[in-house]
Amino acid sequence: MAAARAQIGFFVDATRCINCKTCEIACKDFHDAAVGRRIRKVRSFEGGEFPAVFAYNVSMSCNHCAEPACVQGCPAGAYSKRFEDGIVVHDPEKCIGCRYCTWLCPYGAPQYDAREGRVRKCNLCLGEAEPVCVAACPMRAIEVGPLAEIAARPGATIALRDLPSPALTRPSIRYRVRKEAHS
Repeated sequence: MAAARAQIGFFVDATRCINCKTCEIACKDFHDAAVGRRIRKVRSFEGGEFPAVFAYNVSMSCNHCAEPACVQGCPAGAYSKRFEDGIVVHDPEKCIGCRYCTWLCPYGAPQYDAREGRVRKCNLCLGEAEPVCVAACPMRAIEVGPLAEIAARPGATIALRDLPSPALTRPSIRYRVRKEAHS
């Protein structure tokens, strides 16, 4: 799979996220997602032992990976990775509802919608001025931009405790967390 000309990615500042789930609700509403389906999810992590404890929240959706397992494993060809920006798009008209992508994605991004009999996922709100999750976040904890710029930010990391290894699919997301949360 050829690398994107200018890969777009998410930046999630977990030091700002307050777990209000406004991004989840805005995304769910915008995409008219079925009950129980969340295209964007806020996950909370905590751990460690006193005095070295950590807790953080991470807003997650499709990571628009450099090596997306969904693109490589979809038998219907419903997924593609756009060359111009690296966004992984899903064509619901081609989706046969087999759910293979839901098993392949280590981040749980594709969500099966039983009401439609097919999968849905984040397409970065293509056609909108900015993704609704970014616009809705009251803490401005989510941003989208060129991955090279996001990765160069002070404190930006790709590897977090309790998340799958970034080596699996090379996700196009970076986080800012306190050092205790790094893997």
